[in-house]
Amino acid sequence: MNIVDPLVQQYAERYSTPEDELLKEVAKFTIANHPKAQMLSGHLQGSFLEMISRMIQPKRILEIGTFTGYSALCLAKGLAENGELHTLEIREDDAAIAQQFFARSAHHEKISLHLGDAEQIIHELNEIWDLVFIDADKISYINYFNLVFPKLRKNGFILADNVLFHGEVLKENITEKNAIAIQAFNEFVNQRNDVEKLMLPLRDGLYLIRKL
Repeated sequence: MNIVDPLVQQYAERYSTPEDELLKEVAKFTIANHPKAQMLSGHLQGSFLEMISRMIQPKRILEIGTFTGYSALCLAKGLAENGELHTLEIREDDAAIAQQFFARSAHHEKISLHLGDAEQIIHELNEIWDLVFIDADKISYINYFNLVFPKLRKNGFILADNVLFHGEVLKENITEKNAIAIQAFNEFVNQRNDVEKLMLPLRDGLYLIRKL
């Protein structure tokens, strides 16, 4: 199910700042070579991530789920002068692809890619986060939230991707396990009174969450 009409998507992209050449290359490579290319953030969502990062000017960004590096490259553009982005990826092949693209970025010195289990790595990173982007296995979204929330500064942001999960969460009876997990996460966030939240029908759904 397309959450956003493809014609609306094309129109919005036409009136948004174009991708830079490196992002175009990441997108082209991923679409041509990766069996799960639909996981790519893409032009419009990538531009949104960049815009949010530039507005916040974070010192520390955590990304859970690197894939081929597109979203990290977008987020890194808004880092403060001495900022750092830590991105976590469990798949060795995807991490290797992303690292090659990171090496060619003007922000490569600010990006640290960690290979392995995200929950373990989050425990090991001794940072206070300004911005967290969750875009990994859907079953673990609540766990990821609970791990990073104590380390998120007041007025810091969590962005959670795929919160509409291809429209599966709109069904009266949800049966797909990832959709069930995403619906549980959405309810979990919605019931909290220590955050401000905004769900956006951008791409596959993006939850914008601010810590009060």
